[in-house]
Amino acid sequence: MTIELPVLRLGLAGFSAAQQEELGAALSGLAPGEMVWELDKLPDADAWWINGARSKLLLNTTVRVSSAVPTERALQLHLPDIDRPVAFSLPLACPDLKPAYSFDPTSPESMTAVLEKFESWLSPLAAQFCLASHIVEHETALGSGVFDVRLDGRLLAVVNMHGPVGVLPGVGPADFENAEWRRCPAAQIPEDLVPTSMSQLMWQYSLRTQRDLLPRHYRTGPLYFRRPPRLPSRMLRDSHLLLLRELAAGPASFEALQQSTGLRPLQLARDLAALYFVGAITSNPKRAAPSNALRRHEDTESAQGPHSSLPSGLDSVLPGDAPRSAPIPSDLTAPAPMGPR
Repeated sequence: MTIELPVLRLGLAGFSAAQQEELGAALSGLAPGEMVWELDKLPDADAWWINGARSKLLLNTTVRVSSAVPTERALQLHLPDIDRPVAFSLPLACPDLKPAYSFDPTSPESMTAVLEKFESWLSPLAAQFCLASHIVEHETALGSGVFDVRLDGRLLAVVNMHGPVGVLPGVGPADFENAEWRRCPAAQIPEDLVPTSMSQLMWQYSLRTQRDLLPRHYRTGPLYFRRPPRLPSRMLRDSHLLLLRELAAGPASFEALQQSTGLRPLQLARDLAALYFVGAITSNPKRAAPSNALRRHEDTESAQGPHSSLPSGLDSVLPGDAPRSAPIPSDLTAPAPMGPR
């Protein structure tokens, strides 16, 4: 049995390269709870630390953060639109700025305290990570179907292996390990559970885990584009889009994709695993999409209006929720976090 701690990502803005290195080193030594914090790019992070010394209040709800790195641009944050926890470092350059969270970057106690608040805010995401980890660990035993997951009579999650999922915020890895998984005829998500889809659940997990989730045969044979990921477009990174376009142009092996994209093997394996879990790629040529499928999808999205890859508060309004996943065949070429591969 392997118990994984939830992985959360922290983005930094307004800090110099040296300051970012210092904060990253300090972060690795902090342990506010049963979670692991890692630095990541601002658009991909779950929470932000902003340099208060470089933050200026333009309007009542808009903050401009000047860059401390010559190659980076200043940021403009519309605070009501930000969809994740944000803390400003002290001292603040603008006395009128009254952030909900602040911290002293020279004090481990202060940084730990603000991360504890972040972890409470992000408890639904952490619970989803723990649920996905348990599914991967026990996929052969679970198989497919619909489950309710209970511990001492308390409902922790409702899991449809090919559809909607709901999980109780604050649930940890030990809770799922000791819980009873019971098959049920339908997946009704109670209001106290945070809803998501199996696609989004496994996508988020595959981008965070240190496990190698890519099936072995995906490293040796040709891979094909199958369909666009059924996810909000903001969840896709540039590397995912690059891989989708490469495979939409024609089948390619792991080695060929590494050469054409320049991605390192570890990053390539992680990105391909994420695309595998949402059914976007396949190793079976019979399930490959027509060569123009991705272009038609992009044309449809363009007709609906531009989408930004940046989070709310930095750019435009986020796209809506992803469509519900369709049933996924349980074979070697489609995502199978809940059955034999």
